Amino acid sequence: MQRTKYYVLPSHNGWEGMMEGAIRASVVARNKEEVLERTIELARKREPSAVIVQDENGVINEEFTYGDKI
Repeated sequence: MQRTKYYVLPSHNGWEGMMEGAIRASVVARNKEEVLERTIELARKREPSAVIVQDENGVINEEFTYGDKI
């Protein structure tokens, strides 16, 4: 089973949390911490999953994984 991946990244209005392959963000807010918290909640419901946090340049700063190792 493949991990469901979510990305937390900056947007023109703040930050967004988006599932890989999605057209629209699942979570949008001005505050990075709020988006990260809510995106982690979504990821925990879809284990095995991962949350990947990117900065303004697309560089991965953090990655959190949940569920069994694959």
